[in-house]
Amino acid sequence: MILSGAILLGLLALWVVAAAFEAHRLGIGLRQAFLYLPFRLAYRIDDSRLRAVARAEAPVIYVVWHQSRLDPALMLSLLPEQTLHILDEEAAKSIWLEPWRELARTITFNAKHVFVSRRLVRVLKGKGRIAVYMPDEVEPDVKTFRLYRAVGRIAAQAGARVVPVFVSGGRFVHGSLTPRQQAPRRWFPKLSIAALSPMTIAELVERSGGPSAITASNALFDRMAEARLAGADLDRSLFSAVRDAALRFGPSRTIVEDVLTGALSYRRLLTGARVLGKRFEAMTSPGEAVGVLLPNTNGVLLSLIGLSSAGRAAAMMNYTAGPANLAAATQTAAIRVVVSSRAFVEKAALADIVEAIEKAGARLVWLEDVRAGVGALEKLAAALLWRVPIARQSATDPAVILFTSGSEGTPKAVVLSSRSLIANAMQAEARVSFSPADRLLNVLPVFHSFGLTGGAILPLINGVPLFLYPSPLHYKIIPEIARKARPTIMFGTDTFLAAYARTAKDDDFSSLRFVVAGAEAVKPDTRKTWRDRFGAEIVEGYGLTEAAPVAAVNSASHGRDGTVGRLLPGMRKRTEPVEGIAEGGRLWLSGPNLMTGYMTLDRPGELQPLADDWLDTGDIVSVDREGFITISGRAKRFAKIAGEMISLGAVEMMVTALWPEHNHAAVAVPDKRRGERIVLVTTAEGVDADALRRCGKQAGAAEIMIPDGVVKVTEMPLLGSGKTDYVAARKMAMESLGLGLAA
Repeated sequence: MILSGAILLGLLALWVVAAAFEAHRLGIGLRQAFLYLPFRLAYRIDDSRLRAVARAEAPVIYVVWHQSRLDPALMLSLLPEQTLHILDEEAAKSIWLEPWRELARTITFNAKHVFVSRRLVRVLKGKGRIAVYMPDEVEPDVKTFRLYRAVGRIAAQAGARVVPVFVSGGRFVHGSLTPRQQAPRRWFPKLSIAALSPMTIAELVERSGGPSAITASNALFDRMAEARLAGADLDRSLFSAVRDAALRFGPSRTIVEDVLTGALSYRRLLTGARVLGKRFEAMTSPGEAVGVLLPNTNGVLLSLIGLSSAGRAAAMMNYTAGPANLAAATQTAAIRVVVSSRAFVEKAALADIVEAIEKAGARLVWLEDVRAGVGALEKLAAALLWRVPIARQSATDPAVILFTSGSEGTPKAVVLSSRSLIANAMQAEARVSFSPADRLLNVLPVFHSFGLTGGAILPLINGVPLFLYPSPLHYKIIPEIARKARPTIMFGTDTFLAAYARTAKDDDFSSLRFVVAGAEAVKPDTRKTWRDRFGAEIVEGYGLTEAAPVAAVNSASHGRDGTVGRLLPGMRKRTEPVEGIAEGGRLWLSGPNLMTGYMTLDRPGELQPLADDWLDTGDIVSVDREGFITISGRAKRFAKIAGEMISLGAVEMMVTALWPEHNHAAVAVPDKRRGERIVLVTTAEGVDADALRRCGKQAGAAEIMIPDGVVKVTEMPLLGSGKTDYVAARKMAMESLGLGLAA
C-alpha cells in the first residue's frame, strides 16, 4: 500500500514537473499545461506554429476550423487565458469538457444573436482576444458563410488581427465531427496545429491584388483555406504521400480500378510499384527522367509510383502528339529509357511513335517482359517492404515531367516536383468538397496535367476510389462505363462532355455530384444539358501545366457561370496592362504548386528555373470584386487589327452562340492593309461571311470582331487533351486561303 502510494505520488510529481516544463515552453498557465499534457502525449502534437503566434498583439481573433470535439479543449489549453471562447451549444454543455472550460471565459454560440452583438467589438477594442470555432466546411452554405461575413465585420470594426488555426489530422480522431464514411477513425493519430501569422482584414483585402480588392468575407474565407493548406504535409515525395494515405485509409482499401486488370488495393498498388521500381532502379541513374508511354490503366500508376519510389522522374509522353513531337520530347528531357506495353502499342497502332522514340536515342522497356521476369523472392520482398521507398526521397526533386500541349507552338518540358503536385492536390482539397465516400471516374489521359493531378494524384492521396478509362474519345462507351461504375465525380473538357451527353441515356451519369471541367471554356449549352438531364453541376476551373495544373476553380459556395472561379489558396496573382486592351491585363501567378522550371529542345536535360518565382501565364484576364476570374483569351489568341486587340476567344463565343451544335476556331492570319484579319475555321455548313455579318450585327458585335473569311472542315483538329489544335487550324486556314505558312 505504501509502495503504491509512493508510486502514485512519484507519477504525480513527474506530471507536475512535465506540466511546468510545458507551461514554460508554451508561455501558458500551469493549469492549462496540466490539462494539455495528456493530449500532447497521446497525439504527439506539433504545436510550434501556434506557439509562435498565440500571443500576437491584441486585439486578435483566433478563427479555428472546428473538426472534432478535441478542438475547444486544445484551444482552451493553448491560447492565452484571457481569451473569450465562443463555443457551440454541444461544447458549452459537454460534461467531459468541464475542466477545460474552467481555464478561460466562454460564451455559448448562437448564430442568430451572438455575432450581431456589439459586445464582441467592445471586447476586442479593449485589447481583448476571441476564439471563434467555424464549421469544417470547405464549401460553406449560405448560413455558414454568414459567419465569415460576421467575423470579418467584427474584425474590421475593432481593427483586430485574425489568426486562422487548423488542427491537421483532427478529422480522423475519435470524436471527429465528420461522418465515418468520409473520415475513417484512428486511435491517437499524430496531430499538427497549423496557425498563420496575424493579419488585419484590411491587410488581407489589400494583398488580394488586382485592380479591385476582394470583399472582407472572401478575404477571410481565403485565409482560412490557406490555414487548411498549411496543415498539409507538402514536404513528401509522391511515393510517401500515397504510402501515408494507405496507412491512413487502410492498406486493404480498394483505391484504383481499370477495365483491363481490375481493382487494386493500396497494398497491392504499392507492392506492384516496388517490384517495378526495383527494375527501374537497375536500368537507370538516380534522378534520371524515364519516359512513360501508357494509357489510363493500373499499369501507368504502378509505373508512376514505382519511379517515385526509385527516385526517378516520370516523363509522361503524349502518344497522340505524333512521331515528331515524341522524338522532340525524348530529346528535350534527355530520356534514355521509355516504359510501355506491347499490347498497348499494337492496339493503338503506335509503331511509328516507337520508331521515332528509338531514333531519338531511347530504348523501349516492355511491362510484359518486366512482369514475366519477376521471381517469387522479388514478390515476397515487395510484399514485405511495400511501405519502404527504394531510394532517398525528396519533395523538391523532379517527380514528373509533362509536355505543354503545343496548341500554339513547339511543346516544352515542364518539370514538376513532388511538392508542386501534392500542393496542388491539397489546394483543391481546401477549396472543393470531396471525401473517401466519393468515387472518381477519370477518362482524361495522365500525360495531360489535368488528368494526372486531378484525375490520379488527388484521389490517390485523399483516399478517393478511382476508376480509370483509357481513352476520352470513346463517346458511346464512356456513358455505359459511368452507369456501371457509379462515380460521384468526373473530370472532362467541354468537347468531351458535350459528346458524351449526345450519346448518353438520362440515367448514365445520374450518380454524379459534380463534373470538374477544364482545358477549355465550358459552353452554356453543355452546362445546361448536364444540369437538366443528369442533375450534375459542371465545376469550371482554370489551369496550366506549369501550375500542376489548377490555379482557380469554382465551387458550390463560390461559383459563377462564365468565370473560371477564384484562385486556389496559397496562390498570388498580379495583372499587367496590355496595350489595346481596356479591361483586365496579362496574368502572372505565384504559389507552391508552380513548376520547378522548363526544359527546351535547344538545351536538352537542362532545368531552366523560374526567374523570380512568378509565372507569366500568357492569359488576358479580368477579376471582379469577389475574386472571380474571367479569361478573355491567350495573349497569343488576340488579333491585332488596325492597332486594336480583338479576342479570338470572344469571336468563337459569338459564333458558338449562333451555331452551338458545331465546332469553331477563330484564327488570325496576316493582312497587308490592317496587319491581321480573323478567319473562322468551322464544321458548320451554313456559315459564310455574309451570314456572319448579319448575325454579328444582330448580336451587337463590333464590325471589327466579325470574321471576314470562312474555312469549312469536316472535323476540327484536336489535341489529346481535347483542346482545339490551333496550330493545325491556322495551318488549314492559311493553306485554304493560299497564304502559305509564313507568320
